[in-house]
Amino acid sequence: MERDGQLESIWQSEVKHYGEKPFVSGERFNVMVVGAGITGITSALLLQKKGVKCILVEASNMGFGTSGGTTAHLNNFFDIPYYQVIRDFGLDAAKLLAQGANEAHHIIKDQINLYQIYCDYSIRNGYLFSLDDDQDQELQQIMEGNQKVGIDTLETGVNPFGIPAVRVVEIPNQAQFHPLKYLRILLKEFINSGGTYVENCRVTSVEEMDNRLVSNTTMWNLISDHLIYATHIPPGRNIMHFRNAPYRSYVMACKLKNGNYPEALGYDLSKPYHYYRSHTLDGEQFIIAGGEDHKTGDVDHTSESFERLGNYLRQHFDIEEVSYKWSSQFYESADGLPYIGQLPGSPDHVYCATGYNGDGIILGTLAAKVLSDIISTGSSIYENLFLPARVKPVAELGNIIKETGNVIKHFVVDKFAAEKIVGLAQLANGQGKVVSYEGNKLAVYKDEQGRSHMLKSDCTHLYCTVKWNEEEKSWDCPCHGSRFGKDGRVLNGPAVSPLENLSN
Repeated sequence: MERDGQLESIWQSEVKHYGEKPFVSGERFNVMVVGAGITGITSALLLQKKGVKCILVEASNMGFGTSGGTTAHLNNFFDIPYYQVIRDFGLDAAKLLAQGANEAHHIIKDQINLYQIYCDYSIRNGYLFSLDDDQDQELQQIMEGNQKVGIDTLETGVNPFGIPAVRVVEIPNQAQFHPLKYLRILLKEFINSGGTYVENCRVTSVEEMDNRLVSNTTMWNLISDHLIYATHIPPGRNIMHFRNAPYRSYVMACKLKNGNYPEALGYDLSKPYHYYRSHTLDGEQFIIAGGEDHKTGDVDHTSESFERLGNYLRQHFDIEEVSYKWSSQFYESADGLPYIGQLPGSPDHVYCATGYNGDGIILGTLAAKVLSDIISTGSSIYENLFLPARVKPVAELGNIIKETGNVIKHFVVDKFAAEKIVGLAQLANGQGKVVSYEGNKLAVYKDEQGRSHMLKSDCTHLYCTVKWNEEEKSWDCPCHGSRFGKDGRVLNGPAVSPLENLSN
């Protein structure tokens, strides 16, 4: 299983490709779903089961993005605590959010039972714990908010993870699973139900023509009545990029010397917080822990994030070895709630689902429910809560794009300049760096064989300068989260075009 980085997640022992239904160019679909992660596959399956003719299009392979890097906590509480939702949106909105969390969990359980999915699903109690007095004040507010919306939250004297805490609370009936084992069967059921699935096909633009949506892709033009961007952030240039901030989170799966693997889900209240759970894979047990979140592209040396996480874990766990380590991307919305529904500024019947924070499995499943209901019945009880247009769009978006684009300079690298640039970079094999040369910034990477590769460092989305991610071997954009491989190919949108190669 390939994913959007150099490092392998613990879930990647799955088969890379899952089979595709033959597709005839020119065929028209009721709905086109873009992106084969938790949101896209669940949306496509729910719609197809309702008799809606769907095509699911993926730029790489199933689970390539965040769904292949999640730690797969299934919670009915979120990164934005309910007390904040009550304060900012009202008690009714907070209760509706809690209802949505429980419904999403039930959808997952129902799918597992219906399709007999062996995905290591298990019920676990969740534990939140405060590490100091400030965190304890936060925990008190979380408890009060949970109780107001009907989420059972109980004080307990036991922290199953053994981390000393000021206070520990238990939230029963949370869960966990193997995300790719789950998605693999959902995708199989979608295809078996008559759905069409296409891999290695990137959507580059969508336009309305004769009351139909025509999607331009790297393979064909596809025609549909509706389109869902299930791509974590909509591609291209739209208002969602100014309503969501990209973050990376770091994860380690470790073996413990003492064999003490708590059957629980855990969270401290540090900023950023750490999260924990255990998992048995092929008969071997692991503790899976994450944290050290930061805005994408804001850290010069991502290896230090792993180092800090490892040092923190060794303080509290008897670690024998770190078996896997990886990072993953999520988007934090401007007001804490996701944006699910009609994409502002786009043609009618184009939808998005983004801003999940660190709650992608539950909110991705809920987004699939919301969008499938809107398309099949015309409405959803959650529609207004997650409305993407709930914040007034930036009126001058077009001017922002225009002005940003005007800073791009034409630059041609000749042989002499290339040698000088490589010298300036002073790179070891396997390293990358952004180098300034004659008023231009260039992304230079030296591969393991010592060959140098030069790219324009301007992100092809809105032309911010990318930054080298030394652990995932990628060029990351700090503005809107686009990520590119060391060869410039797109790993994560919203960019749809590769970095310009100057080495050819």
